[in-house]
Amino acid sequence: MSKENKVNKSRKPQPKRNWGWVWYIILVGAALFFFYSPKDKQVRKELSYTQLCAYIENDMVADITVSDDRKIKATIRPQHYVVVFGTRDAGEKVKGVITTQTGSVEEFGKYIDGINATRKQQGQAPVNVSYEDSRDMWYIVLVNVLPFVLIFLFFVWMGRGMGNLGGSIFGVGKAKAQIFDKDKTDKVTFKDVAGMEGAKEEVQEIVAFLKNPQKYTELGGKIPKGALLVGPPGTGKTLLAKAVAGEADVPFFSMSGSDFVEMFVGVGASRVRDLFRQAKEKAPAIIFIDEIDAVGRARGKNIMTGGNDERESTLNQLLTEMDGFGTNSGVIILAATNRADVLDSALLRAGRFDRQIHVELPDLKERKEIFQVHLKPIKLDKSVDVDFLAKQTPGFSGADIANVCNEAALIAARNNKKQVGKQDFNDAVDRIIGGLERKSKIMTEEEKRSIAYHEAGHATVSWLLPHANPLVKVTIVPRGQALGAAWYLPEERSLTNKEHLLDELCSLLGGRAAEEVFLKQTSTGALNDLERATKQAYAMVAYYGMSDKLKNMSYYDSTGRGEYSLQRPYSEKTAETIDKETQVIINEQMQRARELLTEHREQHNALADLLVEREVITHEDVERILGPRNS
Repeated sequence: MSKENKVNKSRKPQPKRNWGWVWYIILVGAALFFFYSPKDKQVRKELSYTQLCAYIENDMVADITVSDDRKIKATIRPQHYVVVFGTRDAGEKVKGVITTQTGSVEEFGKYIDGINATRKQQGQAPVNVSYEDSRDMWYIVLVNVLPFVLIFLFFVWMGRGMGNLGGSIFGVGKAKAQIFDKDKTDKVTFKDVAGMEGAKEEVQEIVAFLKNPQKYTELGGKIPKGALLVGPPGTGKTLLAKAVAGEADVPFFSMSGSDFVEMFVGVGASRVRDLFRQAKEKAPAIIFIDEIDAVGRARGKNIMTGGNDERESTLNQLLTEMDGFGTNSGVIILAATNRADVLDSALLRAGRFDRQIHVELPDLKERKEIFQVHLKPIKLDKSVDVDFLAKQTPGFSGADIANVCNEAALIAARNNKKQVGKQDFNDAVDRIIGGLERKSKIMTEEEKRSIAYHEAGHATVSWLLPHANPLVKVTIVPRGQALGAAWYLPEERSLTNKEHLLDELCSLLGGRAAEEVFLKQTSTGALNDLERATKQAYAMVAYYGMSDKLKNMSYYDSTGRGEYSLQRPYSEKTAETIDKETQVIINEQMQRARELLTEHREQHNALADLLVEREVITHEDVERILGPRNS
């Protein structure tokens, strides 16, 4: 190690010392010295009221002080000090004070007035009498000074911060944005973002403009003022915004939409102004507002609050800052939401959020890339197949995949393994989809047999139908709220035909059909199946126009405003037709499932018996009993 490095290590930054408390001690000590230090040496003696009157009449008293609590203090003239106190320690350096108490301050005042009148006739000086408040100096200080001191200390405390209340009252209108400076070493770039190829291509133009704005401005082009990232939760919208800032090498201001809204009137608008002011000072810069629907909801929806709602005033200020009379040159606004349908139309117009970038759930290839990112810190054995993991997790977001990898590592550690294997990932997926195993759940043999026949019905029907989702695993182990479950591997396709929907619908009804065919009874275990089947059949009739009587008719509301309306977009007669057509589709697929199970009675019963015995079966077991699947 070089000498320079040693010197640098020895020169560690020392914490600043706060000398404020020293000044507080000095001020308190000075105040105590001022109030308690006696100005003159005094000797006190208490006498009766009659003796005091005698001293006054003999001109032995220099001055008198009377308080409103009837106490009297009288200072003896120095030449009479020995007579009163009986000591020779007299002179100007020592004051002799006698104290007594009168019955009435008014009567004593009349008595003094009489004495002074007599002394005036005799040509003598009057007796000096002063009246004072009985309260001591500390009481006066507490009443007159302490309130101001407390107010001053209160504002000092509020200025330094209010702890759990969220910061300084003087900074309540300041934006609480988290700033990621361009000089940070741990920046996020597009290399750190797996998948989202389409979304990354759309934001490349913003990055290119921030890196080389002259390329576009020379041709008369203008940078888009804002881009809205829209997509389901967990798809990486915030990560993509950070990557844009990292690639563009500009300051990045991150703030949540809920941070603008406070209970104080006008705070939200003030924070919007402050946020844009900070960004303009460091321009070019990026402002990222996460969950913008918290402040950007359509105005006028809430009838109770009217136009003076704090959230609406905050939105108005945001609209003004983005594209108003002011300028926000060099500042680009990125925002993220999964509720774009509730945003105000003025926020989405050109000139504010010029473009909407859809960040969808990852497809098979993108899931594989995301798995490769999250599997880097995990110790894997040779049994882990990334391709199979990607196929096993359709509909999973990036956050879900990260959760799968973490859960698999925890399961392996719980089982005292040195590496994470394929089974650990399978258990992690099962736990995330179905919930935690309820091993303590007690079931009778009859219930267990009923669940086995139900799940075997799903497995048999889905295996025999060519357009149904391929089966992965069937279990009768209780998980979460479900007593049994069947896992499938859905085929990822952009378009779904009527045949696909009917086969999936028949597969959903396979469990209830098995109960009717083999057990001659029905149970409550088919609740979730019936709910999904009813919704899917209703969508086929009311949305997709796949019924015989309502062909090519769709009552789907893509704007999302129908949920606020009390009226349906069709008549009562049409509603009856939709109900009847939905019932026809469900009845047809139910009959189809019964016929399939009746035809393959022996194979279904074999699957059910195997489930009762092993509780979990895989697609290899189903293939061995039912034969290869026709797809």
